[in-house]
Amino acid sequence: MSYAIVGFGKIGQALAQAFARKNIDVTVASRRPPEELASQARAIGPTVVARSLQEALKADTIFLAVPFGEHSAVAKALPSWKGKTIIDTTNSFPVPPEELDGLPSSAFLAKAFNGARLVKGFNHLIAATLATNPVVEGGYRVVFLSSDDEDAVAPVADLAKQLGYAPVKLGRLNEGGALVHARGRTWGPLIFQDLFRKQQ
Repeated sequence: MSYAIVGFGKIGQALAQAFARKNIDVTVASRRPPEELASQARAIGPTVVARSLQEALKADTIFLAVPFGEHSAVAKALPSWKGKTIIDTTNSFPVPPEELDGLPSSAFLAKAFNGARLVKGFNHLIAATLATNPVVEGGYRVVFLSSDDEDAVAPVADLAKQLGYAPVKLGRLNEGGALVHARGRTWGPLIFQDLFRKQQ
């Protein structure tokens, strides 16, 4: 399984640090050319490699870590996203619900990524928290996952565990997933909640 992070702002860098902590290879890309990201990527760790967007999109699983309004530009980079899993880390705040056709933001975003399996996840923590070690005394930091494709969630949950997190499945996007979606000018009730699951 290969992984990429598209977007190398605060969230993208925080995710890259999670991969680096576990020595898992990940490609990073953004609107900037890869040579502009290379030194930053190397500083995070040797398993983090900056490449072009087209190279990054060859990965099986792609973290979408760009501002919500830029997702359509990324989607246009491939004619088909079949076989790809997109992990949507974006938040649509403060986009009004009518601009999203009344859908949860991830369901709206998914329409742009033709053929992809989409999982909402890793979006409820601020970058500074996401950048810290998720393994804490007595437990693991929680990440919430939701999707309309039940089969897509399990491998993302496995990846979350590899990265040191405790995945919590919330069900479909418009059900439990709504708890981590921004809605107009309001945040879902689980946004910014820094929760831990104790070791079994």
